[in-house]
Parts: sequence; C-alpha cells; structure tokens
Amino acid sequence: MVRLLRPLLCATTYTRMLHLWVPMLMVSVWLFVDPSTPWMPALFLVPLGLVPAVRRGEGVQARLMLTPGEPEPGISEAPAATWRDRLRTVLWLELRMVLGAAAMFASVWLPIAAFELALCAWGGPPVGMPLLDRLPSHPAWALLTPLPLVVLYGVAVGLGELITAAARRLLGPSAAERLAALEQRTEQLLERTRIARELHDSIGHALTLAVVQAGAARAAGDPEFTDRALAAIEDTGRAALEDLERVLGVLREAERPLSTRPTLADAGRLLESARASGAKVDAEVTGPVEAVPGPVSREGYRILQEALTNALRHAGAVPVRVRVAVAGGTLALEVRNPLPGAIPGPGRGSGLRGIRERAALLGGTAVTGPEAGDWRVRAELPLG
Repeated sequence: MVRLLRPLLCATTYTRMLHLWVPMLMVSVWLFVDPSTPWMPALFLVPLGLVPAVRRGEGVQARLMLTPGEPEPGISEAPAATWRDRLRTVLWLELRMVLGAAAMFASVWLPIAAFELALCAWGGPPVGMPLLDRLPSHPAWALLTPLPLVVLYGVAVGLGELITAAARRLLGPSAAERLAALEQRTEQLLERTRIARELHDSIGHALTLAVVQAGAARAAGDPEFTDRALAAIEDTGRAALEDLERVLGVLREAERPLSTRPTLADAGRLLESARASGAKVDAEVTGPVEAVPGPVSREGYRILQEALTNALRHAGAVPVRVRVAVAGGTLALEVRNPLPGAIPGPGRGSGLRGIRERAALLGGTAVTGPEAGDWRVRAELPLG
C-alpha cells in the first residue's frame, strides 16, 4: 500500500501533470477565438515543430518537468539538425497535445464526478454532469465517491510515465548526437590518459634523479660532489613542482597554454640533471631543433626524459649516448646505455609503453630493446 501511494509524495508526479496541462493553455485561448475549430491548434503545431529551435525548447522543458534531478535523462537539449529530428519534434508536439487533453479532461471531470456522487449520496440536487445528473439519490453512492479520485490518481501517474517515455523516444539524442557525445567522452578519456602520462614522466623522472643523486653523493664521500648533487636535487625538485602545478592546473580546468610544457629547447636541463646524477652523457644535437613544431617538440622532450630516467633507474651512473637529429621532415631521437645486469623484456613497464604511445599518437614509431650490448631507445616522429 505504501508503495502504491508513494507517487503522491513525489514532486515529479505533479510537475509531469503540469507539463501535460501547458499545451491546453493554447487550446483554451483558441476556443475563445473560434470555438468551431478546436482542431486548429493541432494543425498549427506542424509548422511550429519544423523550427529547429523548438526541439531545444521542448527538450529543456521536458528535462526540467519530466525528469527533474536526473543527471542523464536521455532527453536532448540540442536543436533539430536533420529532417528526421524535425519530424520527431512534430510527432512529439501532437502526442503531447493529445495526452494533455486526456490529462485536462481527467483533472476537471473526475473531481466533479466524485462531487456529484457525494451529492447523490446526501440527497442533494445534481450539478449537471452528463449521466451522473440522472442518478437517483441514495446513501449507497457514498461508497463510489472515492472511485473517481482513485482513477484520477492512476491517470496522473500513468500519463506522467507515458509522456516521459515518449519524451525519451521522440526527444532523445539522434545518432549524430550520440556519436558526438561518444567522441567527447573519448576526448575526455584521452585527456585523462595524457595527464596521467605527464605525471608519470615528470614526477617519476624527478624522483629517480633525486634517488640516484642522493645515493651517489653518499657513496662519493666528496664534499664538493655532494654540494653539486644537492644543488641538482634542488633544481630537479623545483622543475617537478612546476610540472605538477601545470598538470594540476589542467585538472582544475585552468586555461593554461600548452606552450608552458617543456620542449626540446629545454633538453639541456635533462642532460645536466643526468650528468649531476653521475651519468656520463654524450649528447649530439643536429638540425634546427628550435624549428620543430610544438606538439612534436613537447612529445620528443618527454620521450627523451623517459629514456634518460629508465637508464638511470635500471643501469645507474653509466655512460649514456644521446642523439637528436632533425632532418628530412623527421625528428629522430636515440638514447643508448650499457645493459644492466637484469635485462627488462621488450615492452615491459609503463615507461616503455608511454614512449611507444607518444610516438604512435604523432604518427611516428618507437623501438626499445637490447642491441649490440646496449639498451637502445629510438623514436622517429614526423614533423608534419
């Protein structure tokens, strides 16, 4: 019983009835103008539904009154983009008027019927409702007095559910809108993946350098080397904090330009950090690196950063050879270092996967693995 009466306490039941009554305002005004053509408002809805903006207005109204509080009600708020959407809007307007007429009829005549039955039960004069005005007075009619109100309750709940289902069907997103929503969701997931990769590269690189530099300083026993290591740790920490602030700014939807991300023009900082960690870095840069397009330069910086981080993490303070070349419309990056004792398998680790993913996103290629006694990371990125 409590479950059956629950819709009486739900505000949505009444907002849906109000939504059904709204079209009857236009019909009521028209009946004052020309009572002989009550069908004219329905005819007027045909050209009205073909206006693209009408679909948006109906969608907004349906979401507010039929599905209040639902985050994903399945009702579009976009204007009609195709003739199919316009025809669906016309059908929606006509169906809404028909159901609104049924709701208005039930809302007016069913309470009057209950009142008429009560009058007949008390022996009062009829009020003129068809059929019921001919009933003889009898106390037994009091038993039927609640029946019209129960029917009104069922009609209100039933028509509310019906109009909501029709709204989801006729005002729901079209195939193009669903595709656009899917593309937007995909872009959001890609952005989250990119941010996670940025955090892995910047913070992971900084922590690796700090650990290696601290270990080298402790083992060296040289105050001058220790001072250099501490200075390098400080610089690396500042750079990591800047990267972290930038990524957090993206998460907070701060409108920061992508140019704040480091590029290959900042590669010197990476090389100096690796040298301060004890690695002997032999770097060779050829070609106009400063002319590399921003997206390619930024991803190239991250690939170089990840390759140096892996070398320091797995091999320690070993000689590292870095080659950066810009020629023939391609950016080529290569990092080689002697193999550590435990050789990681090809493609193992999120860092190596990140290198290949970055290259693939730009239409390039990346190869990681042992070669001629060294661990080699090579990436080629197209410039255009």
